[in-house]
Amino acid sequence: MKRKIYQDLLNWKEKGKKPLLVLGARQAGKTYIINEFCKREFRNYRRINLLNEPSVVRLYDSNQSSKNKYMQLKMLLGFDPEQEDSILFVDEAQESESFIVDLKYLNEEVSAAKIIVAGSLLGIKLKQMHKPFPVGKIDLLNLYPMDFEEYLMAIGREDLIGLIREHYERNEKMPEVIHEMLLDHYRRYLICGGMPENLQNYLDNGQDITKIDPAILNNINEAYMNDMNRYVRNFEESIRIRNTYNSLPSQLINSSHKFQYAKIEEGARRKQYESVLNWLNTSSLTYITYAVKNPQKPLAGFIDDFLFKVFMSDVGLLNRLINVQASDIMSDSLMMYKGVISENYVAQQFTAGRIPLFYWRNDNIAEIDFLLETAQGVVPVEVKAAENKKAKSLRFYCERYDPAYAIRITSRNFGYDETNRIKSVPLYAVFCLSQAITD
Repeated sequence: MKRKIYQDLLNWKEKGKKPLLVLGARQAGKTYIINEFCKREFRNYRRINLLNEPSVVRLYDSNQSSKNKYMQLKMLLGFDPEQEDSILFVDEAQESESFIVDLKYLNEEVSAAKIIVAGSLLGIKLKQMHKPFPVGKIDLLNLYPMDFEEYLMAIGREDLIGLIREHYERNEKMPEVIHEMLLDHYRRYLICGGMPENLQNYLDNGQDITKIDPAILNNINEAYMNDMNRYVRNFEESIRIRNTYNSLPSQLINSSHKFQYAKIEEGARRKQYESVLNWLNTSSLTYITYAVKNPQKPLAGFIDDFLFKVFMSDVGLLNRLINVQASDIMSDSLMMYKGVISENYVAQQFTAGRIPLFYWRNDNIAEIDFLLETAQGVVPVEVKAAENKKAKSLRFYCERYDPAYAIRITSRNFGYDETNRIKSVPLYAVFCLSQAITD
């Protein structure tokens, strides 16, 4: 499957002089895409998995100089990453904190070597390291679940991507038959989500959405929870993480439109769960969006630390967690969770497009789902699961702050309301909005 991160990997090959560390949630496709990149772009390639290489872990745990460790590593592997057109991929690197620390030596003393590092819950490991992390000595990349643009690539419809971008830029309506087809694909994506294994299962079953094996996403959700047992301080913390993760659907549908600790368990307090939320976010299982008190640039300077929402990293995993059926989504018959699913979908697309997540609230009067920080100022973004044109909150916001324009994401076709300065973006075109923050 094609991944957009491949271009980032090519850029690193051409310009990067530091070891590369790739972060991302389990099953997001890190190992697959790094393998493909290494095999295609280098003549000599060696991959090691530290889960299966106890001798390498022992070597780096030993009390030797970094130089000696590196020389012995090459002997153990029978491979020299300093050879021309060669690369070493170290997977499951979280198994050796000492190896991660020694990436500083490799950057400073062995700059000719091309080395990529990845691992499950590597973000958590970096947070828990006892030795100093080699800041500035490593290049970092994040791989997220596949977004809708990558879904179109996977099903062989890259031709639609250019068409969507063209209509987005021109605010020009898509031919209705194509618009309806793309909405159908959007609904299929909600079911598949962005986990490569699940999408591959969809392709292997002839794109018959009813034949997707629900066990795949169920197993991924459960694997996330099982993984945490190796990276938590005690059993009590693991229970809190599991309960928090399982509470996310009810958190998102919460009428207060904010994360509430009491939704996890009665009597829960912020102090008990701050580390839990940090664990989930650092492991890339969730995305946090903070409310902004004053919607002006820079948005990060005006956030309310006590007012936030938590989205799941993948809309397919969200739908599995709440047991949403494919038929409910394809028939558009969901009621209560319809808006929640669409909002989580947008948060996922924004994150994949490297758009920071912020939202705005004015007490209980009005709320704007997302805010974009653009060259034209802060742009409000409203998300509606259907064609609903009622936008009291959006009108309130625009009257109060007079943004250059606003964006409404719905199932409606492309368009632009000159009077109210509202750009209409269909749900299947959300990936185009990364352009708004770079224009």
